[in-house]
Amino acid sequence: MSNTSGQGLITLKDHAHELCRVGRSLFDRGYVHGTTGNISVRLPESAGGGFLITPTDACLGFLEPERLAQVAQSGQQVAGERASKTLVLHQRIYTSASWAHCVIHTHSSWLVDLTLRGVWSSDDIVPPITPYYVMKVGHAPLIPYCRPGDPVVADRVQQLIENHQQRGLILRAVMCERLGPQVWGETPATAMATLEELEETAKLWLRGECRAKPLTSVEIDVLCRQFNLNW
Repeated sequence: MSNTSGQGLITLKDHAHELCRVGRSLFDRGYVHGTTGNISVRLPESAGGGFLITPTDACLGFLEPERLAQVAQSGQQVAGERASKTLVLHQRIYTSASWAHCVIHTHSSWLVDLTLRGVWSSDDIVPPITPYYVMKVGHAPLIPYCRPGDPVVADRVQQLIENHQQRGLILRAVMCERLGPQVWGETPATAMATLEELEETAKLWLRGECRAKPLTSVEIDVLCRQFNLNW
């Protein structure tokens, strides 16, 4: 994995600082509060391989690069503070979505509020009411409530990713009932953009009292053709 600026390989330190930057951004903008949420990045072999993940009960607004948990591909922790209790879930997402290199979990309030009031459907928590939801998020199914850290969530997310792949679809996000979204992407920036679009769509849906009309199948087909999407 080369730095496109020509300044050499991206190091473990670079990945750690980027993870902390994203955490601070999410905290400052209210996507997480207190010690909720977690972030991980998959490390290339040039940076040691395995993963970096936020420590358990860490505040995403005040992360320190040297305190992040470094975990080997096998799941064994090799450095830093104790890894988040959602480590297994992150590992399963990376295994099932081989293209993903960052996973973000938050307790975004509009999305949690949505599950308290009732989602649009279990397969899509909100309808496709904007073109950018179709383009940047895609489908976002609901994971029924499980206690924080319950390993059954990892099984359900892996199954959903694989089911969507069998249909030719890329799944980028799920919503854990009463807890918050799990999103993943090629980079921390793209994962964060998916999260932002998902939260904004939930906000629009709820502020409109869940009465906005979804895009029609014809309108979605146009987007798919124009932007090479599957829906």
